[in-house]
Amino acid sequence: MSDTLPNGLRRAFGTLVLALASACTSTGEPPSSAAFSFALIGDTPYGAAAEHRLAAILREIDDDPSVRFVLHAGDLKDGGEPCTDELLRRRLALMQEASGALVYTPGDNEWTDCHRAAAGRFHPLERLAALRGLAFADPTRSMGKRPLLQRSQAEAESHAEFVENVRFVHERVMFLTLHVVGSRNALAPWHGIDPSDSADVPRRDRIAAFEERKAANLSWLEAAFRSAQHSGAIAVVVLMHANPRFDLPPGHPHRAGFEGVIQALHRLSLRFGRPVLLAHGDGHFFFVDRPLASESPPVRNLLRVQSWGEPLSGWIRIDVDPARTAVFEISAGARSQIGN
Repeated sequence: MSDTLPNGLRRAFGTLVLALASACTSTGEPPSSAAFSFALIGDTPYGAAAEHRLAAILREIDDDPSVRFVLHAGDLKDGGEPCTDELLRRRLALMQEASGALVYTPGDNEWTDCHRAAAGRFHPLERLAALRGLAFADPTRSMGKRPLLQRSQAEAESHAEFVENVRFVHERVMFLTLHVVGSRNALAPWHGIDPSDSADVPRRDRIAAFEERKAANLSWLEAAFRSAQHSGAIAVVVLMHANPRFDLPPGHPHRAGFEGVIQALHRLSLRFGRPVLLAHGDGHFFFVDRPLASESPPVRNLLRVQSWGEPLSGWIRIDVDPARTAVFEISAGARSQIGN
């Protein structure tokens, strides 16, 4: 799509393309789907040396023609690096160098942890607004040199701020991002700018922002699964930053910020009945599991993968084959390495 088109016309054109695609999959026989692969990265780059490692990883992914696009699960900076526009611009420019498409969702280090002294004692909500302007100036297109067309939650007047929540369909697989971050999903107090902020006596703006984002995320998740069900999608992929701590019991303070998302994933995955993949970062080491398989009722169609993260660097390869019952096959990519 030409970059010379006005933003409003680009948005309208993208919406029309997605609407036509949806209409084509909802009538008659469902179209066939081809196998493809995509890459998952996250929690990188942390520091200048990691910038070079990420550039090498993106080149390595680019060299594999079967990989159609990259998902970045957030944290494009270390929590101790300054949360300046200059640093964000440099890291975002690096991700734009992906030769294909790169889909990014924010992490906690980019905004909610910016209250920390080492990060510059910024107001987190001011940094979130800045990040949205820098990373999602045109939310109808992903990053990368060959961007994907995508829909943004900002199309809905009730959630117009949430440019970062996007979705797209590739080979009848629904992909969506949710703005769910570490630091307890931004419930951790902002001690760097307000020593009095606490779990017992929280800042009103922090809690209000959490509740607004929670409502937007749950609405977006519900809408994406509904669209996937109606269009005959063969699978759903959910990308977010945070490890939602399935391992902790309900009511644990480190899980409290994620309860709504966990419950929604449980309910919607059961209703969808086809493969669902939750991809996230935050923990910095690679693993795969079925986090809700032992719940009541058990959810056996939800698979979860966590990406590598600094000081480990590397990429996760995810193969998608509609001919397989499992659909997703996950491997640790061609290389992983210890960062210096």
